[in-house]
Amino acid sequence: MSYLVFIEFLAVIVSSIYGVLLAARKGMDVVGVFAVAFAVAFGGGTLRDLFLDRTPLFWIGNPHYPAITLGIAILSGVILRFIRHIRPLLLVPDAVGMALFTLTGTGFAMEAGVHPCIASLLGVITGTFGGVLGDIICNEVPTLFRPSPLNATCAFAGAWVYWGMLEWGGFAESYALLGGLFVIVATRLAAVKWNWCFSGIRDPGGSSGP
Repeated sequence: MSYLVFIEFLAVIVSSIYGVLLAARKGMDVVGVFAVAFAVAFGGGTLRDLFLDRTPLFWIGNPHYPAITLGIAILSGVILRFIRHIRPLLLVPDAVGMALFTLTGTGFAMEAGVHPCIASLLGVITGTFGGVLGDIICNEVPTLFRPSPLNATCAFAGAWVYWGMLEWGGFAESYALLGGLFVIVATRLAAVKWNWCFSGIRDPGGSSGP
């Protein structure tokens, strides 16, 4: 349990930074930056807790989490003033944050005793749906839902590696977390580098209506 709490803490920090960078691309003020960072950091975990009926929600039970996100948002104006190229900085925080939240989501779901497949899906939701909410707030079609380098697939694979190392391999939780983290980050970065993606599905008749 202690490993999951520590990883969750790191995930909040990394995801908040990613949210700040995402909001900065739109030129938002500090309120907008905080809103996006909050959504990215807590959106997926909130859905996980609701599905698992975990109360209080993880960020309500850890009030220092929103405080950390607020602090990062307040400091963002000073930090970003010295950063000229924001877009290239988004990839690594995104991959790491997604991996950390995916693994905590999977771990907490496993503790709740759900089926491994459901635990992996909840891990993916925890790791990716914060980004979905962040994109929606920024008035963009979520990257997760359009042809783009693999995202949720990488999270799903890492969740299964984490579960498999724990249940089948008999590894300690720390090693299982490292294994899952490596798989998610490595496959995500590789997907971006070599543009691994699924093609879009379109109506062959070209109709835009139902």
